[in-house]
Amino acid sequence: MFEVDARGLSCPLPVMRTKKALGADPGSLVVLVDSGTAKANVSNMLADEGYSVTVTDEPDYFRIEATRS
Repeated sequence: MFEVDARGLSCPLPVMRTKKALGADPGSLVVLVDSGTAKANVSNMLADEGYSVTVTDEPDYFRIEATRS
């Protein structure tokens, strides 16, 4: 499983780093972000790429888990 730690980064960097990770065609990946905007943008992009997305609110960040549908 790939993990992208994009905490502390402003959009569009979290989306760009996630897109780069998708270049390896992972079956699943986890993306860590700490803003609501990044959570929405990354989640939407992953859904558009055909992934099932689950978001978990952690105390200081969001954990986005994506699995290829």
